[in-house]
Amino acid sequence: MSPEVQAARAAMFASRKRVNVFATTLALAAMTFGLFWLTWILWETIILGIDGLTMATLTQMTPGPNEDGGLANAIYGSLLMVLLATFVGTPVGVMAGIYLAEFEPKGWLASTTRFVNDILLSAPSIVIGLFVYAVVVSPMRSFSAIAGVVALALIVIPVVIRTTENMLQLVPAGLREAAYALGAPKWKVILSITLKAARTGVITGILLAVARISGETAPLLFTALSNQFWTSSLGQPMASLPVTIFKFAMSPYENWQKLAWAGVFLITMAVLALNIVARVLTRAKS
Repeated sequence: MSPEVQAARAAMFASRKRVNVFATTLALAAMTFGLFWLTWILWETIILGIDGLTMATLTQMTPGPNEDGGLANAIYGSLLMVLLATFVGTPVGVMAGIYLAEFEPKGWLASTTRFVNDILLSAPSIVIGLFVYAVVVSPMRSFSAIAGVVALALIVIPVVIRTTENMLQLVPAGLREAAYALGAPKWKVILSITLKAARTGVITGILLAVARISGETAPLLFTALSNQFWTSSLGQPMASLPVTIFKFAMSPYENWQKLAWAGVFLITMAVLALNIVARVLTRAKS
């Protein structure tokens, strides 16, 4: 090999090395920038949240200005509406995902469903809240927890549909063919083979959907509104942590601001726990 060729190769290698170092430095800088703000947010949430977190926070109702109280009714309302929305939205999302992946993956109905699902995934939650306000709250002439459940369920459904379809598509076709060769009907193959093989991914999608709706404020402002008192009636306005945090954080009262930070801490820890569970399930599957 001539010295000129060796020199050209050495120059090319040095150039690639400089570009690689530059790109790696930019990537590390971007990661550091993001981690800095994330760490700062978590630090402020933990410090200010723990400061307002007492036994009264978990056992007493939301107080008036400059009064003692807690977030018991808001915690109960959030748990109730999130659980009901999950129970309503999950079966619809799973069944729609099964249809898209197993029955008609390339038909016009499947294409239309995917298009609408993509719109719902990218639509701002406040738009869903306004829609539910028009079709549920306005005819009922009252804000209610039912309307809040419907709004949150509409957020859960597209997430579960997308996750279920993607997870089912990852199941090898050989498993289905082997089951069909043994004479198993299609519904049996779906329940016992494909859905069972993809259950970890489907559960992960459900957990991520729950984590998303746990902190939604805009849909509940137009549907469940809020309630300073304890109520278990789904036909009445009901308190929730996100709306209570929004209301208390915007107030000039110190006790409300402390409770707002305590609520932020509770939601953050709950969402963090759900994401950790989803990660663990994903790793177990892989």
